[in-house]
Amino acid sequence: MADAGPMTEAMYYVLLALIRPDHGYGLMQRIRELTRGRVVMGPGTLYGLLTKLQKIGYIELDRQDERRKTYLMTPSGREALLNEYRRLCQLVEDGEVLKFETSFSTSQP
Repeated sequence: MADAGPMTEAMYYVLLALIRPDHGYGLMQRIRELTRGRVVMGPGTLYGLLTKLQKIGYIELDRQDERRKTYLMTPSGREALLNEYRRLCQLVEDGEVLKFETSFSTSQP
């Protein structure tokens, strides 16, 4: 699949959590761990994203029993995640100029 452009933070963390296959509740816990509690994803948000990510081919259903669906990332999803990671790294690298910018002040409007 072609590059879909920048991801939302939620999409990024769902894919990051799916480095290893998991079910919905496990994904919510993993995202909380990855972000050290900064991102707490509710079931409505998560399951909406899982549906969207399946439709665009970034994840697929691995297995399903009567209580749980386990998802895994597709090669296309892995490529998209790596592209987003590289994009975010570039943003941080570009922002390094702020460390050396003497006229930058947090007191300016």
